[in-house]
Amino acid sequence: MKVTQRDARSSRLRALPAYLFEDLVRLRHDTEARGMDVIDLSIGDPDLGAPQAVVEALRKYAGDPRLHCYTPQWVINKFNEAAAAWMKRRFGVSLDPAGEIFPLIGTKEGLAHLPLAVLDPGDTALVPDPGYPVYSRGVWFAGGRVEWMRLAGERGFLPDLGALKAKTVKLVFVNYPNNPTSAVATPDFYGSLVEWARQANAFVASDAAYSEVAFDGHTSASILSLPGAKDLAIEFHSFSKTFNMAGWRVGFAAGQADLIGSLRALKSNIDSNVFGPVLMASMAALDEGWPSLASTLEEYGVRRSLICRCLEECGIEYHRSPATLYVWARVPGRMKSIEFARVLLERAGLLVAPGVGFGEGGEGYFRISITCPTSRVKAAGERLHEVAKLWKE
Repeated sequence: MKVTQRDARSSRLRALPAYLFEDLVRLRHDTEARGMDVIDLSIGDPDLGAPQAVVEALRKYAGDPRLHCYTPQWVINKFNEAAAAWMKRRFGVSLDPAGEIFPLIGTKEGLAHLPLAVLDPGDTALVPDPGYPVYSRGVWFAGGRVEWMRLAGERGFLPDLGALKAKTVKLVFVNYPNNPTSAVATPDFYGSLVEWARQANAFVASDAAYSEVAFDGHTSASILSLPGAKDLAIEFHSFSKTFNMAGWRVGFAAGQADLIGSLRALKSNIDSNVFGPVLMASMAALDEGWPSLASTLEEYGVRRSLICRCLEECGIEYHRSPATLYVWARVPGRMKSIEFARVLLERAGLLVAPGVGFGEGGEGYFRISITCPTSRVKAAGERLHEVAKLWKE
């Protein structure tokens, strides 16, 4: 008798939409397998390498047998102190290293785990649309309810706080500088958000992964620098984009002590913290990695200018922003974003992220990443000029 194999996926996994970045990797591999050279402008995966001081620190501490065990508490303490000192230098925010800072195995996992630590089944979280998919996934995994918070171009891709329903919201996700739109937020916006959250009795999770990726003299703010924010907000900082350390999987959460404590308690049941030598090397990044960031931003600036000039010459509108690794552009003509992405891939070997992959609010847009060698960015521009004939005719 034939036995039907049970589905190994849980109902919550089956209910999830396809994960955009997984699909993009598969598309790239399938296209390359057919013999086409693909220039990947879809994923924000820094290509320039970690600062030399960080690499040397990892070499040093990886050879220390004291750090080959579960991460010692003294290492975590030193990292927390270094992160708190950086938050004070950078944003003027005073934090208790013992209770208001906690290391993460990359901010992605911290953002995904926060709803499990904070939400009960049925609790509501506001999630940006378009936005990084991890926010909504984390809420769904926790059994929470997602309420979409539309980010519209005419508002600078900032949510309309006056239109938000405050009655049942427990958690609000925001992300500035923003992925995917590249929009930035002002201290005035954060001040209004903190006041809204206070009245709504809600917590705020601020994803600040791109806070240091800025151009043209722009400086990003921290929500924690606003009066009252430390009573209700948690902020996530990443080494991935700032120091080209995406594969190292390290970041930290900072902010309200109860939120930090809840996240710590959850993670103590799930993981054993970041590998000690990586935490020690990350401290070197906070202390010595800034010259490397300056050269990285200079290179990114060249690529960004190339992309923007190409889009203008091809008649494609885009959002002008002084931050992030991305350019958020309108799909030309009447095509949907997925259709446009397929045309670019099949006709020109260009892989971009279709806007709808970030939510319904992203339909009509596509995202270009500048984490691709400059020579490849130039080649991408030439290919885009060729395929632009399709919508210019």
